Amino acid sequence: MTWDDILNIVVRMAETSLTTLQLFFMTLIISLPLGLLMAAIRMSKIRPMSFLMRGFLLVMRGTPLMLQLVFFMYGVRLPFPRLHVAVVAFGLNYAAYFAEIYRGGIESIPSGQREAANVLGFSKRQTFFRIILPQVVRRILPPMGNEFMTLVKDTALARIIGVTEITSFAESMQSRHVTILPVVIAGIFYLVMNSVVSKCFAAAEKRLGYYSP
Repeated sequence: MTWDDILNIVVRMAETSLTTLQLFFMTLIISLPLGLLMAAIRMSKIRPMSFLMRGFLLVMRGTPLMLQLVFFMYGVRLPFPRLHVAVVAFGLNYAAYFAEIYRGGIESIPSGQREAANVLGFSKRQTFFRIILPQVVRRILPPMGNEFMTLVKDTALARIIGVTEITSFAESMQSRHVTILPVVIAGIFYLVMNSVVSKCFAAAEKRLGYYSP
């Protein structure tokens, strides 16, 4: 393999990484608010709704994401492009994980704060968005950071249903040139992306007081 081949692989992999980033951000746009909704239903006092949501969360968290991708692609046969099918599967899967993180954060807030807010005349909506949610965000940042980094790596699973992303391109280049170098380059791309994610969360945690200035 010549230096021109290596440069060509790096350039084309950078182009392919746009698909990986697109899948990453589209998944977050869907899963973050959906996870909050799922958490609300999971904690609902309406037993049938809470029971059904518990079952859904168990299925989504208890089965491999790879199987869910295959199910939505070839079982449900969603009439979407392959990338969008992947976004649906990833979005539901990560929303389930985010829902449990949200729930843990919300339930960790002492009930006395809600009672105090009620005495001060806050509505339930005002109590949640002005008092509870800011504290929840601070508490769930570390586990959320882990899930974000896992999502970056999990995007490689999209190749199962034919989405051309970094890993699938690296595998094709590995077969063509009969060398492990394309896989190493792909690993570097993932490492760089996760380094950015890690730094963003570290900055957010520092800003919210996790570390002393």
